[in-house]
Amino acid sequence: QQAALTPNATALVFEGQRLSYAELDLRAQAVARALRAQGIGRESIVPVCMERSLELVIALLGVVHAGAAWLPLDPELPAARLAFLIEDADASLTLTQAQWLPRLPAGHPAWTLDTLPQAAPGEPLDVAASDLAYVLYTSGSTGQPKGVMNEHGALMNRLYWMQEAFPIGADDRVLQKTPYSFDVSVWEFFWPLITGATLVVARPDGHRDPAYLAQLI
Repeated sequence: QQAALTPNATALVFEGQRLSYAELDLRAQAVARALRAQGIGRESIVPVCMERSLELVIALLGVVHAGAAWLPLDPELPAARLAFLIEDADASLTLTQAQWLPRLPAGHPAWTLDTLPQAAPGEPLDVAASDLAYVLYTSGSTGQPKGVMNEHGALMNRLYWMQEAFPIGADDRVLQKTPYSFDVSVWEFFWPLITGATLVVARPDGHRDPAYLAQLI
């Protein structure tokens, strides 16, 4: 909806790269079409194994547009942990970047955004409030890690509350610096993009460098 309202406004900034709302939506919809052509949709879980980048935001939006739920995979996790999360989530394929392909289980289907299969547009998908939006796994410090399932309704309630309490708009910039395996990252990604603001994504590991963050801000 926001892309239709402000197609030429800057939606996303990363290390000198910029995407307008129209460009971001176009690329996210291409991801969604490719996923849906593989039978991925409601209640499907799609792992995303990427570092912070334009591609990460595109992938998250693409999974949402497909009607599926994203599962963030930190590429720095041990390979055994990544394999467990993928298997436990019963994921049929993972979205990743080329440099992380060797970290994923052998034989598990994995796509990079520049190797997506082409797919024809389908019918628009209406997502229900009770549909899964994302899954975050616990650390497993008290036993086996568990996937916590979060619905669209809960996410939107949070975003609407934030917009009512701290309204932002087209003149605002929001920094995304929280590792995306933590739930704080969710509102950082999506709040700006439903309000017409600009999402500024910190470089990989940038959250560990106060001098870099100060300069970026």
